[in-house]
Formats: sequence, C-alpha cells, structure tokens
Amino acid sequence: MRLLVVEDNLPLLDSIVQLLSDEFEVDQASNGDDGLFLAQQNIHDAIILDVMLPGIDGFEVLKIIRNEGSKIPVLFLTARDSLEDRVMGLDSGGDDYLTKPFQAAELKARIRALLRRSGSLTTSQTIQYRGIELLGKERDVLVDGTSIKLTAKQYELLEYLIQNKGAILTKEQIYDRVWGFDSDTTIAIVEVFMHHLRKKLEPFGYHTDIKTIRGVGYMLNDE
Repeated sequence: MRLLVVEDNLPLLDSIVQLLSDEFEVDQASNGDDGLFLAQQNIHDAIILDVMLPGIDGFEVLKIIRNEGSKIPVLFLTARDSLEDRVMGLDSGGDDYLTKPFQAAELKARIRALLRRSGSLTTSQTIQYRGIELLGKERDVLVDGTSIKLTAKQYELLEYLIQNKGAILTKEQIYDRVWGFDSDTTIAIVEVFMHHLRKKLEPFGYHTDIKTIRGVGYMLNDE
C-alpha cells in the first residue's frame, strides 16, 4: 500500500516517512503545489496532509482533489488545534484530524483505521476478488484455494488492480504506484509484468479478467 505525506517541516517529514516505511510505500512532498501534483496522480491509498504549507495550503489541496472526484482518505496533521480548524478540516472533506505533537503509535493506528474504512485494508489484511485472495500479512496468494507464487511486484500489481476493480488504470498510474516516481526502470516494465501476471492466473481462467484498454492502460473486470 502506498501513502503520501505532505509536510513542510523537513525533520518531521523525515521522521514520519521513516516511521511509516516499515509498513507502507511512502511518497513525500514539502509544499502544497508538489503535494497537489502527487495527490492528483490517484495512486495512493491515503494522504497525511499538513494544513499550513508553502504555496497552496492543505485545505485548498483537499478541496481541489475532492472537486476532481478523488475519494482518497485524508488525515490532516497540523499544529492548528482549535475547534474551528478541526471543523473546517472535516467539513472540507477530510476524514480525520490529528494535532501536533502526536504519538507515533496513534498516527499509525489512525492511518490503519482510515484504510479499513475505505476498504483498502481489512481487519485481517485480506483482499479478495472472486476466487482470488491476497493475504496481506504473509503476502501469500490463494487462487480458488490453491497457493501460487508471485514476486513482490506482481503481488503489488494484482493488489492495485483488485483495489480499483472496474476502473481504468493508466500505465503511468500503475508505474508510479508499483515502481515509484524515482524508479530507474521505464514504463515499458508495466506491460512485461502484466504479461507475467496473466500467465500466473491463466491456469485458473482469471487472466481474461484483466482487460487491456488500448492506448490507455488496463482494467480488472468488476465482479
């Protein structure tokens, strides 16, 4: 799973990224404009968003992506702890609000709660599509009850498809989500891995559920 952290206090930003990196893939930005750009890529499962940012502030970032139809869970993380600010954050489309200073355990617990509510993370960390089960804790995959072996990237690719079943995912979205913005590979790797993933699912007949949208990307059939 992939998170976005937008925070202008660089030491705090580094601390949050280090804290979350043992459990999630984490992208980061230190100003509102870069945070907005990353948020608009629609490749993250949740966003941790500071309010007071250089450039556009956190409230405006959230307003823009909500107007664009994004339903990504957003946790406001800020030193502004007045009731008015908390109400403004939630009314603007935020899903939770945590004030600084905070305890690391509480931040992680709130993020997991957001992911559970959004359906990205179940209590057992199991994601299911038809007869396919992704066992998050072990990162095992069962297809019609049979265990199959996937590489780490194949697992992340299948997880991203299942989480967005019925939606068209561009090659750019898939590349940024699974390999990351700073990857030294090229976007052609998406087609290679999609081919290998389909081959792994072919004995069970699920390979045809992954549709190629010519010139755009891929879509996993909605159940």
